[in-house]
Amino acid sequence: MSIAPALRGQVSARDRGRCAYCHTTEYNSGQAMHIDHIVPESAGGPTVADNLCQVCFSCNIYKGAKQDSIDPQTGTEAALFHPIRQRWSDHFDWDATGTLIVGRTACGRATVAALHMNNQIVVQARRRWVTGGWHPPTD
Repeated sequence: MSIAPALRGQVSARDRGRCAYCHTTEYNSGQAMHIDHIVPESAGGPTVADNLCQVCFSCNIYKGAKQDSIDPQTGTEAALFHPIRQRWSDHFDWDATGTLIVGRTACGRATVAALHMNNQIVVQARRRWVTGGWHPPTD
């Protein structure tokens, strides 16, 4: 389904030009963000601001239609992070280097694993962003 430009702009402004999952900014990635249905359309998710978020290409590809995944610490199924209903800082932290996202909860750990949020390529890019003082986000 096509997303109206006004709705796309509303979601982009709310998400401050960065991925709602890994917090990569458009400026750091050099690629336009995608709009994701948090609850997929295939599962009845509506195309409304409260079910849409801005995502980077990588998080979008790995998330797909997933709503849950396995927490690698416990081996149990956990719901993926919901960027509208949950606070990022309740479920994730940055490691001391600012390059790795650490899941604080089952939800956070399952999301980090399912979306490959610490894949080798993005971690290498984050190292450069940290050196430049552009990363990690301070909020």
